Amino acid sequence: MMRFILPFVVFVIVAAFLYIGLGLNPREVPSPLVGKAAPAFMLPQLDEPSKQFSPQDMKGKVWLLNVWASWCTACESEHPVFMELSRQNIVPIYGMDYKDKPENGAAWLRQHGNPYTLVISDSEGRVGIDYGVYGVPETYVIDKQGIIQYKHIGGVSMQVLNEKILPMVKELQAK
Repeated sequence: MMRFILPFVVFVIVAAFLYIGLGLNPREVPSPLVGKAAPAFMLPQLDEPSKQFSPQDMKGKVWLLNVWASWCTACESEHPVFMELSRQNIVPIYGMDYKDKPENGAAWLRQHGNPYTLVISDSEGRVGIDYGVYGVPETYVIDKQGIIQYKHIGGVSMQVLNEKILPMVKELQAK
């Protein structure tokens, strides 16, 4: 009887971890950057490569950074959400064309519309690495002090926008 107790206890422990793990949302990957300063960078603008953009340019403003690419099908799905948000003019949306040829990103925006205040090109993907990009699309809410307050992995739906992002933006803007 005693020889069955240890395997049973191990089984119960493994089953408990499996049960807990299956209840987690795979889209909610914790980011070590939330609550920390957004990584500094200087990247060329997509439409005017001679001009540069840095997050320092946004100090004092709440803003969104949306990481996308022309080759990303999920980016196409979330794009109407950002087009609508842009029309509402609630928060500036900055786009980062990630691991993409600038001409492909520019053509994609001409075809689908451009909801962004400004688009930067991270064709090598180095800044994306600094931001901990797992894959596109990803969206960051950055506060007036340049601190990342939220990271959304995957396409932003109207539900996520209305229930998570916009309430946070409004709260941060009021501070």
